[in-house]
Amino acid sequence: MAVSRERASLDKLLVHEGGYVNHPSDPGGPTNKGVTQRVYDAYRKGKALAARSVKSITMPEVYDIYDRQYWDAVKGDQLPEGVDYVVLDGAVNSGVRQSVMWLQRALGPAYKGRIDGVMGFSTLEAVKAVNNHDALVDRICDIRMNFLRHLNTWSVFGKGWATRVSEVRSIGKAWASGSTPQVASFMDGGQAKGYIEDAQTAPGNGVADAATGAGIGGGGLAGTLQGLQEQLTPLSYSSEWITKVVVVLGIVSVLMLAGGVGYRWYATRKAARLAQALGTV
Repeated sequence: MAVSRERASLDKLLVHEGGYVNHPSDPGGPTNKGVTQRVYDAYRKGKALAARSVKSITMPEVYDIYDRQYWDAVKGDQLPEGVDYVVLDGAVNSGVRQSVMWLQRALGPAYKGRIDGVMGFSTLEAVKAVNNHDALVDRICDIRMNFLRHLNTWSVFGKGWATRVSEVRSIGKAWASGSTPQVASFMDGGQAKGYIEDAQTAPGNGVADAATGAGIGGGGLAGTLQGLQEQLTPLSYSSEWITKVVVVLGIVSVLMLAGGVGYRWYATRKAARLAQALGTV
């Protein structure tokens, strides 16, 4: 792939990243041009340079970091046009491993290896086996959007992420088809990091177990009272109130049992959807 593809991809990406930000809900923390303070500190240390605020990062440093830690990491030069940019953008926004996992999942049956986030020989061979790069870009972006929607920070950054991924999709498909892509635009919030560490938590079955147990327990108590009622039948004044209690307990037990079963179904279904979105299955 032409060297110019990397620079062209970075130029689009940098528009989406914008300048310095330090949003309290952004897990990336202090970030400038998409480079977090943590990444910048590691870069400066590797160069035997003194640490300093990411606010002071220079463009040569930005390009060097993106080249070594992102473009080379996703093997951009070995990816088809358009796909290279889409995978790069995802890597900067959500991490290299996560972006490669989106690609591996998007490859479908063409990819025979593990979904491990490693851009190895098997992944690259599977990419070569795919002829429709437009469709591949669509699948990657669909998987990415589903992932982002299941992060706790979606309510804060969702609008920005949706706009960013929409443009990434459009630009990637344009490059894949050999046409001129649209001009990238900045949407506040789209530059926030979307990490799996901020994923929503799957609902537990504790509530379902408690409700089901209460329902079963209530039914057992109703049965005990029913037996007592039979013994007290000659004493009609005692039998009447037991009958009422048995009926109430029976109704409550059925409702609790049904609620427990229903919630378990809901929790199991939601957990499955979450696992699918996060790629943990």
